[in-house]
Amino acid sequence: MKIAKGILVTFFFPVIFFSQAQTATSVSNLFPLIPKPVSFKASEGKFPLSNKTIIVADSSSIPDVEIFNLQLEKIYGFSLPVFLPGQHVHEDGVISVSRQTKQLIPKDGYELSVHQKLISLNGKDAGVFYGFQTLLQLIIPGMEKTDSIPCCEVKDSPRFPWRGMHLDVCRHFFSKEFIKKYIDLIALYKMNTFHWHLTDDQGWRIEIKKYPKLIETGSWRNGSMVGAYSNGQFDSIRYGGYYSQDDIREVVAYAMQRHVTIVPEIEMPGHSLAALASYPELSCTGGPFEVAKAWGVFDDVYCPKEETFQFVENVLSEVCDLFPGKYIHVGGDECAKVRWKNCEHCQKLMKEKKLKDENQLQSYFIRRLERYLHSKGKQLIGWDEILEGGLAPGVTVMSWRGTEGGIIAAKQHHDVVMTPGSHCYFDYYQGSPDYEPLGIGGYTTVEKVYSYEPVPAELSSENKKYILGAQGNVWTEYIQTPSQVEYMALPRMCALAEVLWSPKEMKKYSEFQNRLIRHFSLLDKLNVNYAKTIYELKTSVKPLENGNGISFGLTSPFTSGNIFYTMDGSDPAAESVLYTQPVSIVKSCKVKAAYFEDGQRKGNTLSQEFFVSKSTGKKIKLNIPPHENYFCNGPQSLVDGIKGDLHKHGQNWLGWWGKDMVAEIDLGKKETFSKISLDVYDGEASWIYLPVSIEILISDDGDQFSSIKKLSSEEIKKFNGAIEIQTGNQSARFVKVIAKNAGKIPDGKQGSGNDAWLFVDEISVE
Repeated sequence: MKIAKGILVTFFFPVIFFSQAQTATSVSNLFPLIPKPVSFKASEGKFPLSNKTIIVADSSSIPDVEIFNLQLEKIYGFSLPVFLPGQHVHEDGVISVSRQTKQLIPKDGYELSVHQKLISLNGKDAGVFYGFQTLLQLIIPGMEKTDSIPCCEVKDSPRFPWRGMHLDVCRHFFSKEFIKKYIDLIALYKMNTFHWHLTDDQGWRIEIKKYPKLIETGSWRNGSMVGAYSNGQFDSIRYGGYYSQDDIREVVAYAMQRHVTIVPEIEMPGHSLAALASYPELSCTGGPFEVAKAWGVFDDVYCPKEETFQFVENVLSEVCDLFPGKYIHVGGDECAKVRWKNCEHCQKLMKEKKLKDENQLQSYFIRRLERYLHSKGKQLIGWDEILEGGLAPGVTVMSWRGTEGGIIAAKQHHDVVMTPGSHCYFDYYQGSPDYEPLGIGGYTTVEKVYSYEPVPAELSSENKKYILGAQGNVWTEYIQTPSQVEYMALPRMCALAEVLWSPKEMKKYSEFQNRLIRHFSLLDKLNVNYAKTIYELKTSVKPLENGNGISFGLTSPFTSGNIFYTMDGSDPAAESVLYTQPVSIVKSCKVKAAYFEDGQRKGNTLSQEFFVSKSTGKKIKLNIPPHENYFCNGPQSLVDGIKGDLHKHGQNWLGWWGKDMVAEIDLGKKETFSKISLDVYDGEASWIYLPVSIEILISDDGDQFSSIKKLSSEEIKKFNGAIEIQTGNQSARFVKVIAKNAGKIPDGKQGSGNDAWLFVDEISVE
């Protein structure tokens, strides 16, 4: 953009500061700003926006002004003339912009003041850009009706320095044009990091000049999985793509203009089949290999020999030259050790280096990478598995397997980026799987993302400073198109953006939800295919006070209409039963409910089947708690009358990682029964294994238990997940169910050497 020419005169605009009393103000629902500013104060009047409006900006702010004008042009079809200070005399209709260096504005902070004739924006570092994003969002209510911006004062700065989004382009490839759009969305919500997952078993996506086979061979596979992994079906369509180094430079420059740092991920030592298919001599066995068509984890990984280190250092050298940011991500996750265990070179190396096991061999691999990257002026970051076997100082850890890795790393004084699957994996289902596209599993709603707190309470004040922030991850095994990436990322990205930017004490989901719904108009203007699962009816299940069933609650994010429901499985209509209070479920049934406005159904019809038994709604105790990633509604999930989907490990399932399930159910009184049923999930590709045994014990006092039945592994397999255990006629008050975890995943299986998951749902006593 060229600066407009004008009359050279002095033109001064005041810098407006905020009093301490205003820091507690909140954003009105009339102003759908996301993320929520630190301080916001609405005032009377509006600033009229027209083709007569001008921008006056100092030279250091011009790049940010140019991006703002591009956004205006894209969304509204116009841009504003730009002048340097002193170039133009204008009585009103001015947007004054300056970049500040004073200490009163925090790093990347800004101050925005909208008056009827003047808008003043002052920012520090990236703060000018972020102030423009706020201004862009403020235009939305005005542009729809009055072509104006409401008067207000904003003082704002981010809570965390790492506010990130991730995208996997290996399982499915996305054009550089879409990558730019993804970066636009990241920047719009004041996020500043794009984690670009560029290599994996299923494809190598970055050109490396020294190793041309990486794109000639490694970027293409001879087919892909079709449908769910458990179906085991593949097509034979050649699939692939890669980014040239010129493409990379173009995208990096594009991101930098929007104050987004790109962190490239080059996976090693595991997830390396695409590289080994190109250069099989880097393996332990010599191959041959092919780029993986299936999803998951594979046994063949880089062999830690000198030619391998020469290769990865040469690769990283070119990567470092392409990406100017501080961090290089080397993966380090899900590295199978089976080849190393049987490799003569690996075992000899372990003896030479006095490494006690293969975990320490991986640590040796990572430490060498860290030293090399340090020599290039970069900092290594990897998934939390890099903690295993010890970690070099100065390495940053990305905690994905829950929060435990992040807690351990922070206590060891490593910087940490939190990204636990429980809240930050946006390839998980976000609404009812009945209405959602096929996903990898899990269940993470917008509300759950918004509830996340990145700083673990277990950390001391000293160690909390090592939490840099968090990021949302979008893995693409089941995401094939740009439109679906948008659907899975948004609006969960909006929720995470507010978690990472706004003060913790200001968070309130109901208020955020109101802003988000009004904010959808901006996403519509940007042609974003966002998910609308926020409109779904929300449910709650609690035991009835008498313990003889459950209470089923329904809520809608809206209040202008009504919820109608049926209990016979028929579709609800405006003439069905009006929902006024939680419904008591005392016998098996199928409830269907929907939200109506003016007699018209809005959103999807909710359908929930209940299976009521003598254990439904009863007290239950778990001797070993489920993993935080798969906690659902806690122990009560096992006796709420709702069965998990045996084909989708999403909502309703409880998961134990490497641990047994021990559930004790108090039936309230002595009951007679002859069958115990429970559902267990069989998904070895996702490291989820059937239990190796299930034992039923009973007691009259809850203290002394006696075993009445035990199923072996072979007996369990015959049920295909829906276990039915005939106990014979029994009478007891307490029932204990023990499902024994499979333990370590065996060699030759996905995730070999790692702990197996155990997924269990509804326990029915009949």
